[in-house]
Amino acid sequence: MSFVTRRKPVEGGAHVGSGLKRTLSWYHLVALGVGAIIGTGIYTLTGVAAGLAGPAVIVSFAVAGAVCACAALCYAEMASLTPHAGSAYAYSYMTLGELIAWVVGWSLILEYTLVCSAVSVGWAGYAAGLIHQAHIPIPDALLASAGAGGVINLPAIFIALVVTGMLLVGTRESATVNFVLVLIKLVALAGFVAFTLPHFNSAHFTPFAPFGFGAHEIDGKKYGVMGAAAIIFFAFYGFDAISTAAEEAKNPSRDLTIGILGSMLLCTVIYMVVAACALGASPFEVFSKSPEPLAFVLRDLKQPMAASLIAGAAVIAMPTVIMVFMFGQARVFFAMARDGLLPRQLAGVSARGVPTAVTVLTGLVAALVAGVTPLDQIAALANAGTLAAFIATAMAVMVLRRRMPALARPFRTPVVWLIGPGAVVGCLYLFSSLSVKTMEFFAVWNLIGVIVYLVFSRRTSVLAAE
Repeated sequence: MSFVTRRKPVEGGAHVGSGLKRTLSWYHLVALGVGAIIGTGIYTLTGVAAGLAGPAVIVSFAVAGAVCACAALCYAEMASLTPHAGSAYAYSYMTLGELIAWVVGWSLILEYTLVCSAVSVGWAGYAAGLIHQAHIPIPDALLASAGAGGVINLPAIFIALVVTGMLLVGTRESATVNFVLVLIKLVALAGFVAFTLPHFNSAHFTPFAPFGFGAHEIDGKKYGVMGAAAIIFFAFYGFDAISTAAEEAKNPSRDLTIGILGSMLLCTVIYMVVAACALGASPFEVFSKSPEPLAFVLRDLKQPMAASLIAGAAVIAMPTVIMVFMFGQARVFFAMARDGLLPRQLAGVSARGVPTAVTVLTGLVAALVAGVTPLDQIAALANAGTLAAFIATAMAVMVLRRRMPALARPFRTPVVWLIGPGAVVGCLYLFSSLSVKTMEFFAVWNLIGVIVYLVFSRRTSVLAAE
């Protein structure tokens, strides 16, 4: 049973000759983080979560943000210490053993692919609004999946495939496009705040928590502050995708820390302000039913031009989220294939330094899921995989502190014996707030993963030959 505990060395540094090129500076990484975090969470899931918690969704944002902040500090230590592609999968492989690393990697595959799909669906909601406004004759059945009242979501499929093509061009080129689109996104959100503040009505915050604090299930959905937090958690965790770029950062020990913590702090402030403005400008019962809540709020305020600008900015800039998570998914696939846990052919890198096969595979699967699945179901399933990765990273930090206390750490998680357990307990609580259906699917997904590992991956692992 040595395959359960065999580990990769911590001191190995980044892989030499991996084919991935060091082209990203700290500002590219901050932009990647903001590009991943500011997206469907604020443009679309604000409405979904408000429908589950009422005005207390602001507290849901705070709870999810606090859990993510603890996890972000753990990620910052591991990313600066072990600059390997693969994120939580790589950290687990070095500290917790190959079997747990496989489960974490398998969960990350679920997370990143579903995030790409969820954001594609969120983007499609705003694109459909513009299509209707422009009176383009496309049937509604082709603008939403069967679970959302349509037949197939063609805009979601379209944008997932377009982003896949952009990523195949090259890492630095993709990061530069991402940087520009992030600026557009931030300007649009600033405009939303400016338009809604004059209409702020504190009466919209009463009652503040109509569904209570704890999570309770009604018709397959978890209501209450914590039920909403378990969904809105999706809005915060883009920072972990930054750590997958470790082998492409010019100065990993400095740039990864700035990228992870900087993007997390900036986005938390933005989320709280935008959510408060949306709630102050419109009753949550009204805008929570819209697939494009921010644009809906502005239309409700008789600001059709501003609504069109917000929707247009979302359509232009939300693909940055798909881009960052598809980038991260490809790097996790790449790392697992390079380690022999997935077919080695998936570790192939193009002349531009792009893992082509896994990028195309990720794009095709994400497009398929986006075309047939509603947003709330995708987000919940993605959250389950993320929570598992966050728990593993927090455990990896604590295990390594015990096992190798003298190891030089470019960034040290402060009060680690408070932050680490806080991340683990917080993630477990959020996981328990997900629907039973989501937890069952996650269990089945990982059962399949363990079978694949026992039948194939444990024998093909690079470490198995050593």
